[in-house]
Amino acid sequence: MSPALTFIIPVRHPQNSKNWETTKKNLTEVIRSISLQDSDDWQAVIIANNGADLPEMPKGFSVARVNFPPNKMHEKGSIQQENFYDAFRWDKGRRVLAGLLHSKPEGHVMIVDDDDFVSSKLTSFVAKNRTHNGWYLGDGYIWSENQNFLYSYDDFSNLCGTSHIIRADLYNIPETMEDATEEYVKRWLGSHIFIHALLDNAGTPLQKLPFIGAVYRVGHSGAHSKSASIFRQYFLKKGLLKRPWEFGRRLMRLRLISPSIRNEFFGRA
Repeated sequence: MSPALTFIIPVRHPQNSKNWETTKKNLTEVIRSISLQDSDDWQAVIIANNGADLPEMPKGFSVARVNFPPNKMHEKGSIQQENFYDAFRWDKGRRVLAGLLHSKPEGHVMIVDDDDFVSSKLTSFVAKNRTHNGWYLGDGYIWSENQNFLYSYDDFSNLCGTSHIIRADLYNIPETMEDATEEYVKRWLGSHIFIHALLDNAGTPLQKLPFIGAVYRVGHSGAHSKSASIFRQYFLKKGLLKRPWEFGRRLMRLRLISPSIRNEFFGRA
């Protein structure tokens, strides 16, 4: 039987990385996180350019090598926002498609960004619910590197790309790269923003995952989204101290990284 859950991890072109050693370190941590799954009923595929130096892969991982060029609009600069997003979706979507064609999943699929973390409970949950359309991660954690706290966020699937688990057949995966239209690559595979509406319109809606399923890493030098740290984003906003009720609400969202949370998402270095 095909694995219940396939993790697809697209890795940016080395020329789009400010520091490949940092990218490699983050990817090592993603690999460790996925390897914590409490069931062996999974596989993971890393999609990377030919020649890109990758960490060692434990059991369950494979690599799909591609020769896609670097994304010339990886850094926003003065580029119009929609053109910037469009280029990102095309680059990421092609890499995801390469991973799907390589792994040929028959269960569910989760696209994981190369710097995030996932819950160890995902595979066992999916394996018990193989016929379901899939799930979106309504709740999730946000984490700033080297911090001992997480921030609980309740609209996670609109914030982070590591936020959907979808039954593979609902993707209508083409036979080859050449068979895929540009619109399909960008909207179905290159972004998490459109997938809710696409599946709703197809009559195959997703359900909310009944537990926190991922951690979104923010505020590090390699973050493509230019995300700020937790405290800068949620506590250092101008005027927040004039709204003590809102400041208190945000404080209540902080979670200490307990041993159980560490074991579920991060593992040990």
